[in-house]
Amino acid sequence: MAERILVPFHGEGEGVGELTWAQIGLWEGMVVAGRSVTVAGSAPVPPGSTVEQQADLLGFIVGRHQALRTRLRFRDTGLPLQVCVASGEVPLEIVDTDGDPVEAAKTVEARYREVDFDYETEFPIRMAVIRRDGNPAYMVAVYLHTALDAGGLTALLTDMFARDPVTGAAAAPVTAIQPLEQARRQHSGSGRRQSDAAIVYLEHALRAMHPSQFGEPRHPDRGIRMINYRSPATALAIERIAAQEKLNTSSVLLAVFAVAVARHTGIGQVMAMLMVGNRFRPGFADSVSPLVQLSPYLIDVGGVSLGDAVERARTSVFNAYKNAYYDPYAQEAAIDRVRAERGEIDYSCVYNDRRQQDRDAIPERPATDDEILAALPLAEHEWLYRPAMSTRRLFVTVDDGPASVDYLMTADTRFFSDDDIIALAASFENVAVQTALNPTRPTGVGAESAVPVGDPR
Repeated sequence: MAERILVPFHGEGEGVGELTWAQIGLWEGMVVAGRSVTVAGSAPVPPGSTVEQQADLLGFIVGRHQALRTRLRFRDTGLPLQVCVASGEVPLEIVDTDGDPVEAAKTVEARYREVDFDYETEFPIRMAVIRRDGNPAYMVAVYLHTALDAGGLTALLTDMFARDPVTGAAAAPVTAIQPLEQARRQHSGSGRRQSDAAIVYLEHALRAMHPSQFGEPRHPDRGIRMINYRSPATALAIERIAAQEKLNTSSVLLAVFAVAVARHTGIGQVMAMLMVGNRFRPGFADSVSPLVQLSPYLIDVGGVSLGDAVERARTSVFNAYKNAYYDPYAQEAAIDRVRAERGEIDYSCVYNDRRQQDRDAIPERPATDDEILAALPLAEHEWLYRPAMSTRRLFVTVDDGPASVDYLMTADTRFFSDDDIIALAASFENVAVQTALNPTRPTGVGAESAVPVGDPR
């Protein structure tokens, strides 16, 4: 059984404005997909919690963060507008179950995800409380992706947990830049200059990259395969490399990724579109909003050592992050210009590091050679299927695992057989281990292409 109550909210700031650059990218992705794209989370509620407390929490977060009280307004042509209101009501669903609250929460989450949002009339959050024996046991929330991304969800949860447990007061005022102000700044002179600089970098990367790093289709039937590869050895190896090179683990993983891809293609130059969160920019760290945009990561790992590849990644990652804030329409125009000059170019390789752990943390004692090698047999993989899998030729997502690095990878079967996919996932691990144990070893691409690449030593 389920019932709904309307929860009032009140917040500061309202208005109508253009979509932000990140919102444009997410909105156009939903238009292409023909469905709502969402971000979800669920968690047990503290024992003794009441429905009234969960309703209070819902009213608190919607009133506090403009993105959660923003709907869209469609126009005859062009993109919709964002419309933020200062007050209103948002529904909270109460679902009673006689079974497992966790399973009930999964069912509710699936239902919320399957039904498209009504973009003009519905606020971009759906929340439910799961009750067992009349007592709240679990909470489910699903957010429209134009309201927040993974970084925005983290910021929201941090803000929620910082509330005073007795009074429910916020820990501090909201100081992060919210979507209406983001859009205003993006249309200012400084915003246009930032975008113009990013587009110059994009055009350079597209002109410099290999036009078809995965070659021509080798298999006739197009499909998408998804694998999750769990690697404890990679987790140990990258921490050791980061400590040795005084570099964060994000850059280390990107060097590993580039070498593995180059070994697969035989081409030393690698280009991938990075999903960049942009939260390092002033005023964005704690913003409950979407900020992620794609930026080219261009690196040449041919004819150098593994350690040199890591050092090159330092600069390549910096360039990608610096230039990840731009007008998506200017990006499309730049791609069209380069295509007119070069013909078709393949930029359909995407990389997303969505780990939540501290990427700058240095371990007190980096793992030894023996410890890293002993973790190699612990690797495992499983094939997955999800209805909304990426259709890119290669899409690699890096996640935190239980004392591991998890690679969630989708690949186009015209370019990758199942054996290719497993081998590439394993190569990420092998490159990480090889780099940790012997950074002077050649990458195995280019002039050193004859070096065996399967041996982790």
